[in-house]
Amino acid sequence: MTSRYRSSEAFQGLNSPSPRRRTVVKAAAATAVLAGPLAAALPARAATDAPAFLHGIASGDPLPDGILLWTRVTPTPAAIPGSGVGPDTEVSWTVAKDKAFTTIVSKGSLTATAASDHTVKADIRGLEPATDYWFRFSAGGTDSPVARTRTAPAANAAVAGLRFGVVTCANWEAGYFSSYRHLAARNDLDAWLHLGDYIYEYKSGEYAARGTVVRPHSPANEIITLADYRTRHGKYKTDPDLQALHQKAPVVAIWDDHEFADNAWSGGAVNHTEGAEGTWTARQAAAKQAYFEWMPVRPAIEGTTYRRLRFGKLADLSLLDLRSFRSQQASTASGTVDDPDRTITGRAQLDWLKAGLKASDTTWRLVGNSVMIAPFVIGSLTADLLKPLAKLLDLPQNGIGVNTDQWDGYTDDRRELLAHLRSNAIGNTVFLTGDIHMSWANDVPVDAGTYPLSASAATEFVITSVTSDNLDDIVKVPEGTVSAIAAPLIQIANRHVHWVDTDRHGYGVLDITADRAQMDYYVLSDRTNANATSSWARSYRTRTGTQKVERTYDPV
Repeated sequence: MTSRYRSSEAFQGLNSPSPRRRTVVKAAAATAVLAGPLAAALPARAATDAPAFLHGIASGDPLPDGILLWTRVTPTPAAIPGSGVGPDTEVSWTVAKDKAFTTIVSKGSLTATAASDHTVKADIRGLEPATDYWFRFSAGGTDSPVARTRTAPAANAAVAGLRFGVVTCANWEAGYFSSYRHLAARNDLDAWLHLGDYIYEYKSGEYAARGTVVRPHSPANEIITLADYRTRHGKYKTDPDLQALHQKAPVVAIWDDHEFADNAWSGGAVNHTEGAEGTWTARQAAAKQAYFEWMPVRPAIEGTTYRRLRFGKLADLSLLDLRSFRSQQASTASGTVDDPDRTITGRAQLDWLKAGLKASDTTWRLVGNSVMIAPFVIGSLTADLLKPLAKLLDLPQNGIGVNTDQWDGYTDDRRELLAHLRSNAIGNTVFLTGDIHMSWANDVPVDAGTYPLSASAATEFVITSVTSDNLDDIVKVPEGTVSAIAAPLIQIANRHVHWVDTDRHGYGVLDITADRAQMDYYVLSDRTNANATSSWARSYRTRTGTQKVERTYDPV
């Protein structure tokens, strides 16, 4: 295993009711057979009462002295995700310094119960910083697969380099998770970041690949109850490529809207009908409970995903929760995008973010950010491109150039944050963003209207979707057709945008040194092909002290 830390020395954690459904990327009637009963969430297994680890094992949120380990045991064939049945089962864990488990450094046991959907988390401490470890679980004489993880460097360690995989927006029905497979094939990742939409909530056939279900998920209905969310998480965790990546490196994850429902905000969602689908309070609580059961995430504040992690002196990573506290997206009824009483972060989280960025003593300040912070206006797109782009961005289709679900819809919070960066001379802030199903490399200007004459306060790398439909999919034209026309027009109207690819699916690899932070963008040959190949598309970097993005012509 190649070590990416080049030091012997982690993170320190610290609606409108109409339209009923999001207009973006709606699949036509599904052409595949819809998912069956809850049992469809499980892979085939022998008809035996022996416990089984059918959903893989995972690690996350590494610290200099610890790591969070996760698994789900199926104690009996009937105890499938969301069933609420199954006996209490003792699950033991073992951590070793070698893959053969000859040097064991930590072991213990937990009890998996139906109350937590038979998921378990072991928060291991007492480990060495910047060190590879291997771990496994056991139950009833059955061993899980073996996985590798890695602790973070010591807080004050001089770290020469870091490397992360970066992914977002993985819709099961829209294709295969080849991005995960290609990241798992690497031997150079310190961790991987998931920037939201790890699962999708839609009913089967409602949101697929150009209207076609590539593979049906489970349950077939839109997920609303705790059992539904558990079942959907369980289905995702059966994916072999996702399991492979979880077994290769620790994940650092945040949620976005589809872990709940489309365009979620603190009091509801576009994809939620109060009453007919129960209360939003109950649905949100169910979604959060299932998420924390099924994800190796260590919340710093109960019920949220915002927290701060540290990688020695080289970088810290502020992870945001942009769904739990936000005001409803702007509309005639809910206020304008410039209303100072509206927020995307909530007051407490924005103050926490500002204080952490100001106090940071690392070379780089990374921000895990689920929706794009750089401003965006549509510009002079032709009518045939404006309509699908407006659908993708949830915009009025009359050409108003603002995406109210992203930071563009909450300009007072953005203005305050960027002014804070400028007034306190906080440099080297890099936003790492998902959600928009496109690849972008952006400066983040203080005043987009006068840019490039005005200053850039930060930079932003936006990663495209693993599978979820993007612009060429909506228009249903060959890949690259839309981007060839739309990208130049977008850049003319948004001079802080150095690059945008509206069409392709894939992932990113972020490499950080003291001199620069570089994002390599990789694309898939075909998201609907389980054996899709991967190729490097572009690379952009921001050099220390510049707060600007520039193209570089080789991947790391």
